[in-house]
Amino acid sequence: MKKYILSCCSTADLSADHFAKRGISYACFHYELDGREYLDDLGKSMSFESFYQAMADGADTKTSQINVEEFIEYFEPFLRAGKDVLHLCLSSGISGVINSAMAAKEQLAEKYPENTVYIVDSLAASSGFGLLMDKLADLRDEGMSVEELYQWALDNRLRLNHWFFSTDLTFFIKGGRISKTSGMVGNMLNICPLLNVDYLGRLIPRYKIRTKRKVIQAIVDKMEECIPEGREYSGKCYISQSACYADARLVADLVEERFPHLNGKVLINSVGTTIGAHTGPGTVALFFWGKERID
Repeated sequence: MKKYILSCCSTADLSADHFAKRGISYACFHYELDGREYLDDLGKSMSFESFYQAMADGADTKTSQINVEEFIEYFEPFLRAGKDVLHLCLSSGISGVINSAMAAKEQLAEKYPENTVYIVDSLAASSGFGLLMDKLADLRDEGMSVEELYQWALDNRLRLNHWFFSTDLTFFIKGGRISKTSGMVGNMLNICPLLNVDYLGRLIPRYKIRTKRKVIQAIVDKMEECIPEGREYSGKCYISQSACYADARLVADLVEERFPHLNGKVLINSVGTTIGAHTGPGTVALFFWGKERID
């Protein structure tokens, strides 16, 4: 079977060590902090703690996706070595990065006709994207070909469930996801919105829940509701958090108590700088395999 590279964007929000251990390559987004540009390189250029503290202190943030030239430079060494590439992009409901990846694929196809770059819209984000990549690495290690893995990703990506909440609406207001009036009222009333990623890969507010204690309970209830086998779930569960590890740990403890057959402990990661630039500190996201997203 022909060798291939399993690849994704840095916005899968796993650690560099995790990517290395699983043999997953990644291409980095970019972000700006008060006008200075950095790579979204999993906390190497700037620690997550420093990044979120700067946001809390009022720093301006901007993000930019990987462009066509960067994708060409990233993919070409793999093709030159005679390998195919399966690359998953951050959800098209959040970013247009898949357009750059597709353009690079088309240009490289002329130069390397014997090799193929397969591009998949993950319809996922943060460590949910990472959980999908981890499953693909399992299937690759079990011997699945690149063509089979490409089709599996397309067929199963909507079974990856994302639910998340925020205890600080400041950056949702700043980014226009919540109106200024609604956000101010929400902050005063301690409302923590519970959101998910829909079937088009978009971030959608679903419920307004008052107090952090109640939203932590609600997100675990939602996990049980979304899993066909309920508390017998035996898959993996990932969490990502932005400068609120204690809240993430509370969610993880509840998950581990309610789902005793989990495949390992809940893995807690940091929300990376690209997505974190829009959510700000105070976000906890929960990811698991469940019912297919249909709305």
